[in-house]
Amino acid sequence: MEVPRYTSLKAFYPFYLSEHQHPVSRVLHFSGTSLIALWIVLAVMQGNAWWLLLIPVGGYGFAWVGHYFFERNRPATFQYPVYSLASDFLLWWDLLRGREAFVPRK
Repeated sequence: MEVPRYTSLKAFYPFYLSEHQHPVSRVLHFSGTSLIALWIVLAVMQGNAWWLLLIPVGGYGFAWVGHYFFERNRPATFQYPVYSLASDFLLWWDLLRGREAFVPRK
């Protein structure tokens, strides 16, 4: 499926949500983003940048498992890296607050 051209995060986020419908995928994304935040805090608090080397594992590893095994789609990160990263944090915040906005698949 060809992804339409998005020119704003506001326009992209509903598409992002439509690609993250499966509950396990959402948990994996939430877990990965949470680990990234933890590792950044640990790196700063301990003055140890080695924690930052784990960021790709949390950021991509968890998400790609969710996309491959549960969503069965290709992450939009390849076409929209900035919007996808921002949307990961928006989804994390929505899930943390118990606000799960589902958008029907097209």
